[in-house]
Amino acid sequence: MRYLELLEIKDAKKIIMDKLSELQNEEIDLIYSNGRILSDDIVSAVDVPPFDRSRMDGYAVLAKDTYEADESNPITLKVIDSVKAGAFSDKKLTEKTCIEIATGAPMPKSADAVVMVEYTEQIAENEIKIYDAVAPHENIQYCGSDIMVGELILRKGTKLTARDIGAISAIGMDKIKVEKSLNVGLISTGNELQELGDNLKPNKIYDVNTYTLASSIQENGWNFNFYGIVGDNKIDLKEKITNALNKDEDVIILSGGTSAGVGDLTSTVIEELGGEILVHGIKIKPGKPTIIGQIPYNNKHKLVVGLPGYPTSCLTIFDVLFNEKGNLLTAHFHPRYISAKGREEYLPVSIIKGLDGYGVYPIVKGSGAITSLTYADGYVIIPENKEMLEDEVVDVHLFGNIKLGLNIIGSHCVGIDYILQKSDLIAKTINVGSLGGISSIKREEADIAGIHLLGNDGEYNIPFLKRYGVKNASLVRGYLREQGFIFKKELVEKVGFELKTIEDVLKLLKSPVAKEIDFINRNKGAGTRVLFDKFLKDNKINKSNVNGYDLEAKTHSAVGASIATDKVDMGVGIKTIAEKYNLEFIKLADENYDLLIRNEKINDPEVLEFIELLKKVELPFKKPNDCGEIIYKSE
Repeated sequence: MRYLELLEIKDAKKIIMDKLSELQNEEIDLIYSNGRILSDDIVSAVDVPPFDRSRMDGYAVLAKDTYEADESNPITLKVIDSVKAGAFSDKKLTEKTCIEIATGAPMPKSADAVVMVEYTEQIAENEIKIYDAVAPHENIQYCGSDIMVGELILRKGTKLTARDIGAISAIGMDKIKVEKSLNVGLISTGNELQELGDNLKPNKIYDVNTYTLASSIQENGWNFNFYGIVGDNKIDLKEKITNALNKDEDVIILSGGTSAGVGDLTSTVIEELGGEILVHGIKIKPGKPTIIGQIPYNNKHKLVVGLPGYPTSCLTIFDVLFNEKGNLLTAHFHPRYISAKGREEYLPVSIIKGLDGYGVYPIVKGSGAITSLTYADGYVIIPENKEMLEDEVVDVHLFGNIKLGLNIIGSHCVGIDYILQKSDLIAKTINVGSLGGISSIKREEADIAGIHLLGNDGEYNIPFLKRYGVKNASLVRGYLREQGFIFKKELVEKVGFELKTIEDVLKLLKSPVAKEIDFINRNKGAGTRVLFDKFLKDNKINKSNVNGYDLEAKTHSAVGASIATDKVDMGVGIKTIAEKYNLEFIKLADENYDLLIRNEKINDPEVLEFIELLKKVELPFKKPNDCGEIIYKSE
């Protein structure tokens, strides 16, 4: 792949914004303006309300007539008229008179207060008793008290919501000027891509980027047309781009149009259509090979942008380049993250809400992982000269609205997934291991943390809560899981002897053949990792004898999948996963998977529902008699 000089991200972004600013604004009907962006300030030409009006159903009065009224000493007033919303009364109040009035109706002449109907009693056709005094101006909304003539209602650049549209309608504007709704042509590139709806063919993947980009485009209030999937073929790519030009698209976006081979193909097609390459490479991670070009068409220059093929990279670079202002949220970045040198990094993150604000956890599965896209609420920008993030406040650029519910942070377990599937609870699960879960409870970020840590005395979890000084938290009994060694039955042929008992596993790990066995471990801080380390220590096995000790998986499922797909030979995990992937399992130990819950959350309805489901839902694990009960509480 050829690269021109790598461009700074701010310069690439400026190229996009300058091109978009050339588009003309347009006037549209207010009723169709949701999600559109104002191109002019909105200034009111009228007062809102345009007249003094009643806030309540009741009686318009002279306040001084009511001063002596109370429950035991009501006063009597004569009713001289009645006025409803949309009408008016030309009667003028005099001493000891009143006018019946509806909410929103204009105030009669000389009336300076309204008595609520609840504090009155009709005693004759034209007489009432008043049982409560009112002060001057009480229950009146005065002309211009909401919006005054000349008041700025909304600023240029505001993305309109239902609330904004309601405010504009209140000042009588039926048409407004907005930024032109961008017309975007989408093309997906790659021989490996397949359309949704058909059975997946060998060595193919479904087209994800078209759907994420189309959703993002619509979130911005723009329009899109999809021109299909094109393989690594210059003639087909040129035809797709030409079709988009003929439909007068403002921007043409190619997802996957930057990969090796395809990137050069994209550049060649742009140039053969009379265009030029403005950018071929940006100093950014992910997204270094991003392409920006332009093609002349009908006296205009149409932008052509080639985005990365990995879904998270694709969505991130689209957001960086096309969202001028973005939606920012300030949060605390707790864990340590080592960044790449020499390039500005855009790190996908997941957000949780704690007592002291928002917390951020990096998503480190890689931009090619679909779950990176699922769990990513936004991204954090790490400057190119910064090598590490840890325990600091950051700005998060949000992909959209974030859903906040229960924060379940800790060790991964499919049991949590089973419970959530049987409920309507909104919950975010972040798998950081048992020790990470304890830390998140201490930081008051997690509502629930799943933990399974074996102490030196053989007791689970409680010794670690004491060791790490966990305060104001309760440990709720969960369930028993079988932990053990997982492998394919074909491994027996490789090692040359039977693998049926834990003694056989010990024989394997102490033998020279262990160096030929690819192992996968759990991440640091995971209870499974603690259990495996204790097993190695108790049996005097050096970690260096385990080929792959430092290869980490963040979930039990990842261990099972890695073994099932022959990426590794053996790992440690729960029996449920071995059964799921039809793998062999040798039991190492029963363990307690318990739930650590902050004391101030223990009686929250969502937490109580979760605990109740823990007791009732059928799980692939054994439940002890005290399942769902508090077994330890720290103050």
